[in-house]
Amino acid sequence: MVHSYFEYLTSEYPREAGHGMLLVQLHGACAGQPWAPVGARRMLGRAGNRAGLGLVKPHAFRHTFTSAVLDAADGNLLIARDAGGWASAATVDEVYGHVDIHDPAFDSALRAVWGETR
Repeated sequence: MVHSYFEYLTSEYPREAGHGMLLVQLHGACAGQPWAPVGARRMLGRAGNRAGLGLVKPHAFRHTFTSAVLDAADGNLLIARDAGGWASAATVDEVYGHVDIHDPAFDSALRAVWGETR
C-alpha cells in the first residue's frame, strides 16, 4: 500500500494541483481538480464489491480509526479527540466510544450474565 501511494504521488499526481487534496482527476478538462465526495464514495463502492466486501462507506474508516486509537490509548478520549481532530472529547465518547472488549472486567461481566464460569 505504501509503495502504491508513493508511486501515485511521484508519477501520477499532478504537481501543479496546488491544493493538497489526495484524490484528484487525472485526465480530461478537470485534471488536477479534487474529486467530488460522490466520486470517492463510488470508487470505494466499486472496490468493496470487487474485493467481496460489499458496500464500503468512507465514514467506516473514521469509525475504525477512532476505535483503534481508543483501544491503543486505553480509552483515553483526549488522545482520540486530538488524533481525529474533534473539538470535543464528549463527541468522541458519544459517537465512537465503546466498551473495551479486552477488559477482563467486561469479560467477567458477560460471563456472569450468560451464567458461565471460567
